[in-house]
Amino acid sequence: MAAAFTVSGMCQSTLGGNVQEAKRIALLIDCDNVSHTAIEGVLEELAKHGTVNVRHAHGDWNNPSLSGWADKLHPHAIRPMQQFAYTKGKNATDSAMIIDAMDLLYSGNVDAFALMTSDSDFTPLVLRILESGFPVYGFGQKKTPKPFVDSCSPFIYIENLVSSPDSEAESSSPGSPRRNRTKLRQDSALVKLLRTAVDQAADDDGWANMGQVASYISNNNSSFSSINYGYKRVSDLIKATDLFEIELRNGTAMYIRDPKG
Repeated sequence: MAAAFTVSGMCQSTLGGNVQEAKRIALLIDCDNVSHTAIEGVLEELAKHGTVNVRHAHGDWNNPSLSGWADKLHPHAIRPMQQFAYTKGKNATDSAMIIDAMDLLYSGNVDAFALMTSDSDFTPLVLRILESGFPVYGFGQKKTPKPFVDSCSPFIYIENLVSSPDSEAESSSPGSPRRNRTKLRQDSALVKLLRTAVDQAADDDGWANMGQVASYISNNNSSFSSINYGYKRVSDLIKATDLFEIELRNGTAMYIRDPKG
């Protein structure tokens, strides 16, 4: 138990921005409720946060419907976790995956979790993991219920991670249609979030450091991800809205200001 809380403390300091070492991430996949087509994009996204040292794919591997997942196991070093369907019409994978997550939580061998599922039944599990100080990265389809989406930190729709041969733009995320200026401005919740973040991070002259703006967004809306809007970085998303004045300082540091502020 003590080891788990020690790791938790290290994990929290990492989230605060003082990265000492790459986080060890446990990826748990609910193969019954999520498509295999985005696994490459999920692993690439998680590589930004640390090393995925645990990769467990849960499901009944006797079921022909998992053949697509079976082809992904060896190329990506994913360990299949067999769960037999003891009762017809009942999904036994959920319970097995929850037990797996709790075992890992108290093992002291991971610093973060990633759940790849579209099933909101895992929402209590996410909340329990968060209570222990571990971040939970969520990946699922756009049909995923909002309670599960909102509980993750962040949650990314896997449709936005499927590689597309036409996605050449550097600032565009693979497979996701980028929302243009008009559509971004029509999203009142997004506009309010961005303007609030800039206002809270601004100095006396109204200028806010982009890094602080991104941190505010992450801390106050943990499920937010610019990838869901078609942009790899928050800075690219903010530029695309054309709502803010932008200034580069010392060649690299980006500052933004809301003209309406």
